[in-house]
Amino acid sequence: MLTFLVHLFTTAALLLLLSRLVKGVEVKGWGPAIIGALVLGFANAIVRPVMVVLTLPLTIITLGLFLLAINAMMLRLVSALVPGIRINGCGTALWGGVVLSLLNLGVELLFGQHWAPL
Repeated sequence: MLTFLVHLFTTAALLLLLSRLVKGVEVKGWGPAIIGALVLGFANAIVRPVMVVLTLPLTIITLGLFLLAINAMMLRLVSALVPGIRINGCGTALWGGVVLSLLNLGVELLFGQHWAPL
């Protein structure tokens, strides 16, 4: 349970940091960030694998670059479901997905391989 809470608050903090780093991403405080982290975790656990399987041919043709579009779709889903999180446009979502992936990678490198962000 403690590991889950650490991951939840870390992801929420990364969402808040993302709103400062990427113009067009707005997160209005810790409340929406925590709810957004929960929704993002659910989307990455349930919706993302389905999207990856359904778009596998397109992902293969683009040599994996379409996975960036799937990350952007997950961020757009979070912004659609969570009041207080807003992403202005698909390009912003794409850039936000890239930055969030890099931030998660940085946390993973900093804290080790056992880190599993939401």
